[in-house]
Amino acid sequence: MAAAKKKTGQRRAQAGLLRRRAWVVLIMGAIGLTLAAVALHGWHAYTRFKTEPYVGERELVLDLKQGTGFAGLLLELERLGLPKQPRWQWRLLERELGVAKNLKAGEYRLSARMSAPDLLNLLASGKVVQHRFTILEGTRFAELRLSLAADPVLTQTLDGLSETEVLAQIGATQSSAEGLFLPETYHFPRGFSDLDLLSKAYWAMQRELNRAWEAREADLPLDDPYAALILASVVEKESGAIEEQPMVAGVFINRLRIGMRLQSDPTVIYGLGDAFDGNLRRVHLRTDNPYNSYTRGGLPPTPIAMPGPAAIRAVLHPAETEALYFVSRGDGRHQFSRTLKEHNRAVRKYQLGGG
Repeated sequence: MAAAKKKTGQRRAQAGLLRRRAWVVLIMGAIGLTLAAVALHGWHAYTRFKTEPYVGERELVLDLKQGTGFAGLLLELERLGLPKQPRWQWRLLERELGVAKNLKAGEYRLSARMSAPDLLNLLASGKVVQHRFTILEGTRFAELRLSLAADPVLTQTLDGLSETEVLAQIGATQSSAEGLFLPETYHFPRGFSDLDLLSKAYWAMQRELNRAWEAREADLPLDDPYAALILASVVEKESGAIEEQPMVAGVFINRLRIGMRLQSDPTVIYGLGDAFDGNLRRVHLRTDNPYNSYTRGGLPPTPIAMPGPAAIRAVLHPAETEALYFVSRGDGRHQFSRTLKEHNRAVRKYQLGGG
């Protein structure tokens, strides 16, 4: 009897153990299924995060400061109004793309409907927003400084610097800044300074001028590239019509060859400086100063403006002509003459209203 009871108790104990083990298995299975469901949900959420547009319907600009870490980047994205995502998703994406150590500071344009991977790849590419600044042909250095000072993106550093100090800082060897900066459109990132842009434009001019000088026509009455730059600036101010600049240059080259004065109104106007009120008078033509090409022979001491590449090429490849004179026709072009008699007739026709 006692043995039977003992066996019955053992069977009950075994059954209870089996029930407990079954419950443990069920509970562990339920936990596993729950964790699997959570993981699957998280994976689906991460997949959507990677593939769906992250940026909204309008373009945004992100300015990522130097030294900003990944956490700081996420804060900047939130400040732009972009959706807040779980940090683990960003970290996983960062490692998946392999850009963890390659994010670069700068100003970036986030295009509409850009995905999160595209955003991180953009920040790792360093393709920052490029702003533009244009130097126009015929601009004078004083005007260029004013334009630089008015630019809202360039970092301002020129205030208080003299012309000599500016030239020294960009590595220029000339004593005058006039004419030294190549007219064209320059692209630059935020953080670029006015001095950086001047340096870029200066060295661009040096390359353009030296390249053109090496390919110049033979036997020109010009001693060096700087002389070509001076004459090109005069041609630039005399005519903005690129197609006739070689003809204008040909007239001045002819005059230099025979020792005739240039007699160029723009040089006189430049010499007058702030005293010029827009009306060039005979007294101005007779009043001597280093830039008055009516009273002095040869070239002015410096350029009088920034000549473009076309004016430089015109001076170094002037038109073959016997003309020694030209006068404005009032339509942006000029009438060229070989003799003074022809020139006076053209003046009467185009300037004085005569026949």
